[in-house]
Amino acid sequence: MNSQKDYLFTSESVSEGHPDKICDQISDALVDHFLGIDPFARTAIETVATTNYVGLIGEIRCAGAVSNDEIEQVVRAQIKKIGYEQEEFHWKNVQIDMRLHEQSADIAVGVDSAGDKDEGAGDQGIMFGYACDETDSLMPAPIYYAHRILRKLAQDRRAGILTDLEPDAKSQITLEYKNDRPVRAHSIVLSTQHKDGLTQHDVCDIVKPYIERELPDGWMCANEELYVNPTGRFVIGGPVGDAGLTGRKIIVDTYGGAAPHGGGAFSGKDPTKVDRSAAYAARYLAKNIVGAGLATKCTIQLSYAIGVSKPLSVYVNTHNTGKAPESVLVKAITSLVDLSPRGIREHLKMNRPIYERTAAYGHFGGKPAEDGGFSWEKLDLIDALQKAVG
Repeated sequence: MNSQKDYLFTSESVSEGHPDKICDQISDALVDHFLGIDPFARTAIETVATTNYVGLIGEIRCAGAVSNDEIEQVVRAQIKKIGYEQEEFHWKNVQIDMRLHEQSADIAVGVDSAGDKDEGAGDQGIMFGYACDETDSLMPAPIYYAHRILRKLAQDRRAGILTDLEPDAKSQITLEYKNDRPVRAHSIVLSTQHKDGLTQHDVCDIVKPYIERELPDGWMCANEELYVNPTGRFVIGGPVGDAGLTGRKIIVDTYGGAAPHGGGAFSGKDPTKVDRSAAYAARYLAKNIVGAGLATKCTIQLSYAIGVSKPLSVYVNTHNTGKAPESVLVKAITSLVDLSPRGIREHLKMNRPIYERTAAYGHFGGKPAEDGGFSWEKLDLIDALQKAVG
């Protein structure tokens, strides 16, 4: 835990057009496609992207037939949605190489329920969840605002308002904390791909108003601490400028470095994989603890073994902000939510095609949707937690 009260803290985000995020979104669009056919489909899909090429590798299991043509249509539709129509990476003519095969029988036998055996975890591992009261979404402020700026730029680019910008972009925000609370932006970096012919000054004029609007009043950094396209030019971008791969932006996907990470990525994985479902459950529990006023910060760790249904450990840390002992909170959350893989999936209704929307601008902090998307962001345990803690 950071014992300082006054400090600087930095988080970064990347846009939906970043090469790694293209791959995350393709992988999760395919997860949704398979779950839409079979709610109990198994997927472990990795995507790689480079100049005029997308490769798919991994394991699948699905009760319904899915042709290579269907998979290709999903991939091209996702690239089109992001906005890639560049000469060397275009949704219409990018080469798509598919190397997907059936899920390993050795993994399946550990995960599947049979007889008296409950469904086991899809792998061993440790997963973390976190929440704090720095923003309305109970997300850390640096990653929250880094996401907001890029999301708004992307929305207006896709709407045809920002015609000079291309899909690839990154943001980085350093916030100043006083008495352990964020008070202003100390420095901001924003790099965005753009049409040829724009100067660095032109790009700054485009993006600076977006940065100012998405930050709270009075938070904008000094002009000399605003770095827009620091190299001066960003025309070559996306998979043409740098290869992309699923699962390489796990800190962007979670809490921007404000909390620990177990190491496992989320995208491409169905909810039997505790890398995904247990990390979502840990966020859900931490958010409800903070939302219930039982702490202003909360970190939760869960651990699992492949083929074993119960978590091996449940850890809660309220960073000296808790209004109840951590041991009491552990007892409360484990009494309210079954933290087995099956229990998590059923409690959060995760066997639905709800994952593509998580693959850019963070898996946490979104608003719960009517179709079940971001169900792990609900604050529906508050009363029960307060009652359980007493």
